[in-house]
Amino acid sequence: MIFSLEAKLTVLPRRREPRVGQGDICGPGLPPAREHGRLLGIAFFLGSLALASTPLHADDQKARQELAQALALLDAGNAYAARDLAIGAVRRAPDWNLTHAIHARTLVALGDGLGAEAALNRAFDNGFARSRGVALLGEAQLLRGAPEQALATLNAAPPAYAAYAWRIRGQAQAAMGRGGEAADAFARARELSPDSAVLWTDIARHNLANGDIGNAIRASARAVELDPRQPDTVLVRALLVREQFGLIASLPWFERALARDPQHHDALIDYAATLGDAGRTVEMLDTVRRAMRVRGNSPQGFYLQAVLAARAGDAATARSILAKAGPSIESVPAAMMLAGTLDLEAGGYGQAIEKLRPLVARQPGNDGARRLLATAYLRADASRNAVQLLAPLIARADADSETLLLAARGYERIGDRVRAAQLSDRAAAPFRPSATVLPEGGMVSVLMAEANARPGNPTTTVALVRGLIASGDRVGALARAQSLVASNPGVPEAHLVVGDIHALVENWEAGRTAYATAASLRFDEPTMLRLVEAQEKSGRAADAAQTLALFLSQNPINVAALRLGARWQLASGEYDAAIDALEEVRFRTGNRDAALLAELAMAYAGAEDPDTARVYARAAYRLAPGNPAVADAYGWTLTKAGEPRQAVALLVKAAMLAPDHAVIRWHLAQAYAATGNRRAASVHARAALRDPSFTERREAQALARG
Repeated sequence: MIFSLEAKLTVLPRRREPRVGQGDICGPGLPPAREHGRLLGIAFFLGSLALASTPLHADDQKARQELAQALALLDAGNAYAARDLAIGAVRRAPDWNLTHAIHARTLVALGDGLGAEAALNRAFDNGFARSRGVALLGEAQLLRGAPEQALATLNAAPPAYAAYAWRIRGQAQAAMGRGGEAADAFARARELSPDSAVLWTDIARHNLANGDIGNAIRASARAVELDPRQPDTVLVRALLVREQFGLIASLPWFERALARDPQHHDALIDYAATLGDAGRTVEMLDTVRRAMRVRGNSPQGFYLQAVLAARAGDAATARSILAKAGPSIESVPAAMMLAGTLDLEAGGYGQAIEKLRPLVARQPGNDGARRLLATAYLRADASRNAVQLLAPLIARADADSETLLLAARGYERIGDRVRAAQLSDRAAAPFRPSATVLPEGGMVSVLMAEANARPGNPTTTVALVRGLIASGDRVGALARAQSLVASNPGVPEAHLVVGDIHALVENWEAGRTAYATAASLRFDEPTMLRLVEAQEKSGRAADAAQTLALFLSQNPINVAALRLGARWQLASGEYDAAIDALEEVRFRTGNRDAALLAELAMAYAGAEDPDTARVYARAAYRLAPGNPAVADAYGWTLTKAGEPRQAVALLVKAAMLAPDHAVIRWHLAQAYAATGNRRAASVHARAALRDPSFTERREAQALARG
């Protein structure tokens, strides 16, 4: 399948800034009011409209009514309907400056900066006071991608609109990558307007973008408390609930936002992506179609349709749809990943490299993108590039067999057969070591300079900590990491890196504590896997099972979680449950994972379905005949099917490849016993019993006595 290397749908970032509600700026043409106040009532709107310049058209009363209704709909959070009414007012009274000003305001609420700026200019041309619309003009310029121009425009904002202007300055500084200046601007706005829901929404977005999930959660909760009606406020809350708790918990929040504004494009896109991650494909497609009806040329909508086509195995359609998304989507990591995958599938190795290389440069920790790019290099006869790219992954103790075999092929092609053989042997190992994430390394001096240049920045500090770990300075790494946690307690990555350092020295209890704190902020796959391992290693098996169950309840089609749960189910004899989980994984990843097929064979064998078990075992053996776990699964399947003599040869091979693996030796003992060779059965049963963790001791002891 196309998504065998990267099945998880990455949610697109938002393509516009939050809309302006009436609580942060008075309606153009209305007297200014304090930004933290409640939105003004319809009676006030009507009175203010009556004070405006008289429209020239005969149906001016109808235009007044439409403008009042538009403002009321903005108050209620329905910007699309407000825009339609404002357009009607413009048509009825095209020379009335207030119709253009309020039309501009609805367009800003919809993220249409270009249209809003044009409408404001028409208002100014018709006599609307520039001082009353200059702050709105600054936001319109920001929305159309001109943050520097927006900052210059906002300098002319009158004191009555200072809180609004500072809030937009914060957005503009953030858009230019000036995180410190953005935080300062938001702080000034908060001093002037401490109870503005839209301001707290912006602060939540800013913290979320900078990885400070803890402060983002608090800001979004405050925003919803102040104004639970505005879709943007509820949408940000939905995004943070998804980060903190998971996919399923966030769905009601997305639905709540869409109940306020059924045509809210960004809420529809994020809702659709979340539904897709949760495996609810039919609902995802319906939601994407709704988003496309709102915005027919939506790049995010085209991307999500391409994802659906790719998951359905229709690469040609996926490529065609993705091409319609246009250049605005090309730099989005998820779209780059999909485009590179599709090029790779189609044999366009050069095109895949061009798309995936900048993605890996931007996201060096994206293992899926790194493997895809290495595959493209191998197929393009650039094997040295491939092995260099895979070096950080194969340096990890828990490197998966797919990555190890990919690197082995690269080393073989460049003539290093010794290294290729070593990697092939690791790929054939029947079990993986610790899942702890190891450092990527890097020049400590360079990382130190970057961290010192941006003191307190979590990204640069985490990179430095990992560099210190790679250089062997674990004491210095831990000190830096703990300092980072003290100054940034809401950043999950800070707690994760502390946990990683403790895990490296097998201080599992301390690691568990750090991982649990990270999980309370962001409960994603990497955090869950680390926490589960630390809980197991610190003797908290029940907590580990509860953590995994909670994660699966929120992420029901997560491949890593399903695989982990299935292994536990196999070990405890819950074969039917293991089959369900493993078949879901196979549906998502395809039929090229020998370890997965071997696990399915064992599950079906345990469920007393030897015929199906044999099909999977044979397929696994064809893919990886040198893997002892695969040979063991095939041999055990034949034993369960009543063919022990054929099974013995396979199980002897597995035992030779992994002589210290107790389960393999126990399977071989039972196969020998089934052939009547009690002496050989006794030898291998005793070998299994030498492992203190071996659980089937009573049966093995009986067989060991001969």
